[in-house]
Amino acid sequence: MVFQCQRDSWARQFATRVASCRPAELPAEGGAKETLRGFHVVLEDTILFPEGGGQPSDRGLIDDIPVLRVTRQGPAALHFVQRPLAPGSEVLLTVDWERRFDHMQQHSGQHLITALADQMFGFKTTSWELGHQRTVIELDTPSVTAEQVEALEKNVNEKIRARIPVVVREHSEDDPEIEMVRSRGLPDDHTGPVRIISIEGIDDNMCCGTHVSNLSDLQVIKLLGTEKGKKNKTNLVFLAGNRVLKSVERSHSIEKALTLLLKNGAEEHVEAVKRLQNSVKLLQKNNLNLLRDLAVLTAQNFKSNPGRGRVFVLHRKDGDSEFMNIIANEIGTESGGTAGRQRSWETGPLPRQGDQDEQASRGAGPAPGLHWPPEPGGVRTSPCQRISPICCSLTWDDRVTC
Repeated sequence: MVFQCQRDSWARQFATRVASCRPAELPAEGGAKETLRGFHVVLEDTILFPEGGGQPSDRGLIDDIPVLRVTRQGPAALHFVQRPLAPGSEVLLTVDWERRFDHMQQHSGQHLITALADQMFGFKTTSWELGHQRTVIELDTPSVTAEQVEALEKNVNEKIRARIPVVVREHSEDDPEIEMVRSRGLPDDHTGPVRIISIEGIDDNMCCGTHVSNLSDLQVIKLLGTEKGKKNKTNLVFLAGNRVLKSVERSHSIEKALTLLLKNGAEEHVEAVKRLQNSVKLLQKNNLNLLRDLAVLTAQNFKSNPGRGRVFVLHRKDGDSEFMNIIANEIGTESGGTAGRQRSWETGPLPRQGDQDEQASRGAGPAPGLHWPPEPGGVRTSPCQRISPICCSLTWDDRVTC
C-alpha cells in the first residue's frame, strides 16, 4: 500500500478516520527504562511515515495525542499512542515537520551520494543508517581515499546547485520497468504499487521513503570522512541540509569559547593546546620528582632519629601508592639491605590525626597495615607491606586515587 505520506511528502496535516484500535506495547529502546503500554491505531490513511527502507518513522499527533512510533504491518500502518481512539471517528493528523524534513534531506542525500559513488568509482552501497546526528552509507570497498571523498563531495554539491528534479513514480509489481532500476528487493509482505524515486539523469531507485522534490531542497551535503566497516567494507559518513547548518553553529560556538579561554584566534587554537599539554606534562614530571625526593627525605628523617620506635605513621593529602612504596623501601633499608616483606591487615584504628596533614607516631609494638578513609569520617583498612624491623602505617586523602 502507498500511504498519503508517500504520495505527498510535503503534507503537514491530514484528516482521516480511525479504522481500528487495539491494546499494544512499545518495547523499551534508547534511554527508556521499561516497556510502554498503549494502543496500536490503524487509520484509513496516514501522513506519518512507518519506519522502513533504512528510514526511521515519523512523529506527530493524532488530534492532540502524541504518536510515539509508526510501524508497517502488511498494508497497514500501526500508530502507537497511549490513549485509545474510537473506530470510525474522524481525526486530524499533524506531522512533526522538523523531523520529517530532516529525514527527507538525509534520505534523498543518500540516494544522490550512492548513485554518484557508483558512477564515479564503482563503489556499491550495501546498506545505510539514518542516525540522530549523522548518516552512514556502507560501501562495498575496503578503502576510500581522501581524494575520492573530496571529488565525490564536489560532484554531489554541483548536482544540488544544478536544481535537478526528484520525481516519484508508482508502478505495478509486474511492470518490466521495475527490473531496470536499482533495488534491494521488495519486502515479503509488500502489497500494492511499487514506488521508484528518480533523480533525473542520475538515478532510479526502488524506495518506500519520503523525499524532497528537487535536489536544491538538500541545500548542501558535507562528507565527514570514512570509517572502517564490517567485512572489508567502508562506512562513508555525511550530513545533509539543516544538519550541516547545525554542525557549523556548534563548531562556531566551540570556537568562540576556545578563543576566550586561550586568548588567541581560531587558527592558533591547536598550537596553543599543544603548548598547554607540554606545560602540564612538564609540571607533572617536576611534581613527581619533588614528591619522590620528599618521600626519601621523610624516610631518612625518621631513620636518623635515634629515639624512633618501631612504628612509623604518616598522613599526607598529596600522597599516592608510589610515595608510600618509596618511604616503605627507604625505612626498610636497614644495615645496608632491604628487609623481607609479607602482606598483612591492620584492624585497629590509626592514632588521631587532628587537622594535621602529616604526623608521626612511635610505639613499642608493631602496627602493620595501610589505612585510608573510604568516605568522609570513615576508616578502612587494607593490606600493605610489613617491613622488618620497622612497620609502616600510611594514610592519604581519599580524593587521591591509589
